[in-house]
Amino acid sequence: MRDPWLKACCWTNEPYLTVTPRAVTVTFHGLGGGIRTDATPLEIALGEAGILVVAPYCGPWSWMNRNTRKFVDELIAAVYAELGFDDRMPLIAHGGSMGGCAALLYCRYGRRKPIGCVALYPVCDTVYHYHERPDLPTSFHHAFYDYPEPWEEILQEHSPLHQVESMPDIPYLFLHGSADDRVSKAAHSDRMVAALRARGLGVEYLEVPGMGHGRNIPLSAEQKQFDFIAGLL
Repeated sequence: MRDPWLKACCWTNEPYLTVTPRAVTVTFHGLGGGIRTDATPLEIALGEAGILVVAPYCGPWSWMNRNTRKFVDELIAAVYAELGFDDRMPLIAHGGSMGGCAALLYCRYGRRKPIGCVALYPVCDTVYHYHERPDLPTSFHHAFYDYPEPWEEILQEHSPLHQVESMPDIPYLFLHGSADDRVSKAAHSDRMVAALRARGLGVEYLEVPGMGHGRNIPLSAEQKQFDFIAGLL
């Protein structure tokens, strides 16, 4: 991409695109994430399959707040315009932890609707998560500092589990490890998957024994993500 604004606002796997692009994956980072310089093996493989990865620089404590949603909407629109993509170019949401929360919420609120979503060890219940660890309240108060609504309503607006009735009818893939000590599998993915399935939505759920929070991720889990994303096209 040539636009300096785009280069300042996101990272992409464009150097690894070896065929004509056929889809865009917007990948959201976790809590504390920032500037990207390197591609993951998954992102290289997606590039080789013609899937452009766009990783927005949302800020380390964004929690997919209203400003972030507006920013990502404008960023994706600018990427599509820069590269000459039209509305037929599919968009896929992807992210882990806070980024998994963001990927789910972007399916809920985003201007351009994703055709599928990959949520890795995601935060699904922000009302619960606010009290889950002592480091979290600071980040939530920063993200929602000037919101006028009652605090419980603000957290529910940014909680995929509390927005489940408004989630789009698209395929979802959840991955969560049994040894996650940062985002409780039982409190988040287990409940979100059950709620989506209760609505009759299509959900795949890979429960990985021994996998921690972004640690000990087996190759099979990486392959599952690639197969799911490629299978949407």
